[in-house]
Amino acid sequence: MAPMSPESESPAPRGLLRRRIVAVCRRLHRRYGPVEPPPQSPVLDELVATILSQHTADANSSPAFDELCARFGDWDAVREAPASQIAAAIRRAGLAHTKAPRIKAILQHLHAQRGEMSLEFLRRWPARAAMDYLTQFPGVGPKTAACVLLFACGQPVLPVDTHVHRVSQRLGLIGPRVSAAAAHQALGELVPPEWVLEFHIQLIRHGRTRCRARSPQCPGCPLYDLCPCGVSRGNKALGF
Repeated sequence: MAPMSPESESPAPRGLLRRRIVAVCRRLHRRYGPVEPPPQSPVLDELVATILSQHTADANSSPAFDELCARFGDWDAVREAPASQIAAAIRRAGLAHTKAPRIKAILQHLHAQRGEMSLEFLRRWPARAAMDYLTQFPGVGPKTAACVLLFACGQPVLPVDTHVHRVSQRLGLIGPRVSAAAAHQALGELVPPEWVLEFHIQLIRHGRTRCRARSPQCPGCPLYDLCPCGVSRGNKALGF
């Protein structure tokens, strides 16, 4: 597959890009192993957990979620609690005084609108409608909503985090000036539905271990010949 120029704002033809995406997934599968579909949590649990994971590591957000559940017992109790108490429970996740009122506002909205602490109805909704519903909440952007739909609802909606965004740009799947927000739509239209989970997880694995923001390890990369950025770096290293 011929790589595109890293300076190009006009991606290669859609069919070529889709074939490249499938090739990327297969190569990363061989390098990092299979992607196992995660067990599906209740949709509201996944939403709260994903909000807690914003701007922090899983090692911090998971204990914060567990502490929130242990202190309050159910989402009604969280809804009724002062935001300061919620913040104290989730402090380990960071930005607690921002995340706590957002969580409380979502729970209050659900109680006022639907009379129950549940988002299970979203499993029956089309993905676009579910995205629109979730992104109406404060602090819930395209990435957070996509994580909820992919991991809790099994919908083929692609979350674009920093790793997916960076690696996709280096591979020439999106232009170098495409923002993370715009990448959700651009990549969402490119990645075949049956490859969405694999693409998301494998690009995160690759971005964390080899294709890092600084000093990517291009020599020996399994995607080297598919990567305009890697080829360009290799040529510069050789003095071309």
